[in-house]
Amino acid sequence: MHTGTLDPALLDLLVCPVTKARLVYEETAQELVCQAAGLAYPVRDGIPIMLPEEARKLVDTQADA
Repeated sequence: MHTGTLDPALLDLLVCPVTKARLVYEETAQELVCQAAGLAYPVRDGIPIMLPEEARKLVDTQADA
């Protein structure tokens, strides 16, 4: 069980600061994912860290190795 949870009402208000696209909350990873930007923003102790420099770049599974 995670100590930090994200309020669903907050999720409805948040958008990606880069693309303004909707975010998807990945509870197991404790991240807010923006597919449009290819970024995952961390959620620490229930608080979304919405800074692009703190975001993790998503791995492109379609890229050639």
